[in-house]
Amino acid sequence: MEFRIDAQARGVRIITGAEANDRRQLLNKLIGIAESNGFKEITLPSIEPCSIYTDKAGKEVLSQMYGVIDKKGRELCLRPEVTATIQQVANNYYRRSKDVKLWYFERCWRYERPQKGRYREFFQFGLEVINPSSEKIKPELIRIAESMVRLKTSSFETYTNVKRGLNYYTEDGFEISSSQLGAQKQVVGGGRYCQGIGFAIGFDRLMLCQ
Repeated sequence: MEFRIDAQARGVRIITGAEANDRRQLLNKLIGIAESNGFKEITLPSIEPCSIYTDKAGKEVLSQMYGVIDKKGRELCLRPEVTATIQQVANNYYRRSKDVKLWYFERCWRYERPQKGRYREFFQFGLEVINPSSEKIKPELIRIAESMVRLKTSSFETYTNVKRGLNYYTEDGFEISSSQLGAQKQVVGGGRYCQGIGFAIGFDRLMLCQ
């Protein structure tokens, strides 16, 4: 169940009751698949330097960021997506490590027009492999992503060699879409970047699948 309060910002929700329970059950299943494939949890900060995204993200993301200036004049933002942050983590902590497998479940924020399946505060579940040692990791990640989407629907399509709208991708990526979702049909998006390869699931969209 979703509630609204007076003067609540657009594109955010209060979720409780049966819907909150359904979300928790789905999340637990996603975590189970991730960890059975050797991925370990990482929790990331919600407020970060804008430079993490201005250096890596595309124009669409940059135009939708929630930016603030802190008391010392530093430019910060609410995290608009997760992969750019993972790349920063890889550069700082995993330069010499191979096949680091991480999963996350994080809130993100973008200032865009709210509609069904698209909110200004939203949730991403994702897997990332830092410094993979094998080219086989891409089809393996696609297989895992498909198994996660299949928890909610058997009606989906997988697309490979897709042009992704984020500047950090080093080659064409992949997407999974569900026809049940209408215009906002993309559920999964991923691809390879300099430090690794991974994908993110739009958790709110996946919840809408039947």
